[in-house]
Formats: sequence, structure tokens, C-alpha cells
Amino acid sequence: MTYGKKLREQIAGPGTTPLIGVYDMYSASIAAEHYDGMFVSGFGFAASHYGLPDIGFIAWPDMVAFVQRLRGAFPAHHLLVDIDDGYVDAEVACHVVEGLERIGASGVILEDQKRPRRCGHADGKQVLPLDEYLTKLERVLATRRDLVVVARTDATDEADILRRAEALAATDADVLLVDGIRSVDWIRRVREVVGDKPLLFNQIAGGKSPRLSLGELSELGVDVAIYSTPCLFAAHEAMDSALAELRRADGRLPELDATRGVGVRAATSLLERNMAHRRTERVGADA
Repeated sequence: MTYGKKLREQIAGPGTTPLIGVYDMYSASIAAEHYDGMFVSGFGFAASHYGLPDIGFIAWPDMVAFVQRLRGAFPAHHLLVDIDDGYVDAEVACHVVEGLERIGASGVILEDQKRPRRCGHADGKQVLPLDEYLTKLERVLATRRDLVVVARTDATDEADILRRAEALAATDADVLLVDGIRSVDWIRRVREVVGDKPLLFNQIAGGKSPRLSLGELSELGVDVAIYSTPCLFAAHEAMDSALAELRRADGRLPELDATRGVGVRAATSLLERNMAHRRTERVGADA
């Protein structure tokens, strides 16, 4: 079974499928212990790989290389990849989609923003003319073989949101995302407009969308939920706290909790499990 087909079947099943945003191999290693699906977040990747905000700095070869490392370590996990606006050009978008599918990505998200782009929950977003985006989307859809394609609109005008959602639902895109959606009422309105098209909801701490459980999202007819930054923001908070404490203690490390603390042994054990995943995959392929 291909990775795209596997994710598509998961989405078609009951409930809301969660995909956890990861930003490097270590965060992915931890996420893999808790969930069977990952979201390769543009916000997290721009922050971790470049130390820059999510406003269009990502170079597609860097993203492809990261996804290749992820697939090698996590052969059984869903990997949905944020490719922003397809790196501006439709030809580049198609080339990236071909490469990602070849290395084992499960799906991609393609947005309709124009440059300079913004995080989906930031102010100041601008969108391409709908016809221009649809042309790019149709070329990507014609290029993919079995990769799941999520069509994303960042429209903020209420009438334009519904117009674009309806237009995207009429394409062969597998899933639809209205990013930065502001209320439960608007989730219902979009759900009504797109008919049976699977719907994706993006949750980000401090963002514009309401905080909803998977059960609540399922009741609203949402098929997929991506959590863009829980690992990144948790790491930020934990590292800041740990280093502030280290400074207060004049550089003396805290005593390690033998049962719950993370030290060299726990970290090494986590990473050794990634090696085991690779070996298991090779054995399965040779059987």
C-alpha cells in the first residue's frame, strides 16, 4: 500500500485524524511515541532550520531532505508536508511534489497565498487570484500519482472564504483547509459549502482558531486536525526554563529524577528506537 493511499484511508475512517507538527528529528522521535501521524510544519521548520519566521524563507531542497530523513526513521508513520505556496512557481511545485512522493511523503498542503507569505494565523495575509491558484493546484494534482493533496485557502474576507472553499471542493484535491478559521460557526459554514469533501482544521497555540478537542471536531465534521507547533512551543518553554534555572544555580545541573527525568540514557534509548524502526522496515521489505 502506498503512503498516500494509507493516509487517504485513515482520513476516510471514523473520527478526526490527528497529525502532530514536528520541526526536527528529535521532536519527531518524541511525537512518534504518542501518535502515528506527523505534520511537517513550515512554521517549525523555518524556526528550527533557519532561525527565521514563517514568511517564505524555506528552500525546497532543505524541506525535501528533511522529509527524506523522517521517512527513513519512521517508515510506518503518516507524513503530511507543508509546501507553502509551492515555492512560488507551479513548475517548482510539481517538481517538489514528484520528489516528495518518490521519497515516501504521504501528502502535501498547497496554499493560495501570494508573496510575501505569512503564517496562516498571522495578520497581513494576501491571496492569489483564484484562477491563478487553481491553475497551480491542477498542475500539482496532475503530477501526483497517489499523494494526498490538501488545497488550502488563506482568504480572510468572509465572502471570499466561502467562494474559494466551494471552488476548491470542486477540484480533485483530497482535502480542504481554510486556515485561520475563527469560530465553530465558521467551521459549520465551510462544512456546508464543501459538501462531502474531507475537511482539515489547523490548531496552533495563540492562533486565531478556537481550541477544540478531537471529539468536538469530529462532531463538526472535521476529518483531519493538524497541530502545527506543540513540540516547538513546548521545547521553547522547557529550554528557557531549564537554562534560567541553570543560571540561577551557578551552572550546577539539577539532580536527575530517576523515574521521569531525561538524561543521556533516556535520550539515547529514544534514538536507538529509530534505528530499530529502520531495521524492522528492511526485514519487512526483504520478506
